[in-house]
Amino acid sequence: MNTNTVKNLFRPVEAKPKGRKVWSIDLESIWLPFFHATNLENVTAIEAESLGAPLRLGYSEDGTVKFSKSGRPVVKIVAEIANSIKLVRENFVAGLAQYSQKVALAQADAYNANIRSSIEAGLPIVARDRDNLSNAIAESEAEALGNVPTEVPATEVKEAELVTA
Repeated sequence: MNTNTVKNLFRPVEAKPKGRKVWSIDLESIWLPFFHATNLENVTAIEAESLGAPLRLGYSEDGTVKFSKSGRPVVKIVAEIANSIKLVRENFVAGLAQYSQKVALAQADAYNANIRSSIEAGLPIVARDRDNLSNAIAESEAEALGNVPTEVPATEVKEAELVTA
């Protein structure tokens, strides 16, 4: 195997999908195929037009096209798909909570010991972060009050070079 072949192993072959994300999951490559499959298996009954045109232009109350503060047109996900994704997310979260509760009840002593040991392991990190934050706030306040010199020392100032054409 030559060096170029090895280097090519570490280069992306194709770009990451840059499509619209819903719940941090790509709409086009994950959600839409999922909902086509759930429709096919009669788990959902999402309208074909919603799956065919999941992104819709946003409109103001007066019927004009809505623009964001940056000047871009507002694009929304059709409500039927957005609501289905919300339901999947809520059910996923509920499943996580149920699982946690089931384990906590079945193994109460071990579960509580695990929590205590995790908290103890995290204490030095919390203390370090608290100290670092306090120091950063104190430095920021001192700088804002003018107690810290903000000028660059003269030894670090370089004269601009004269450029002639």
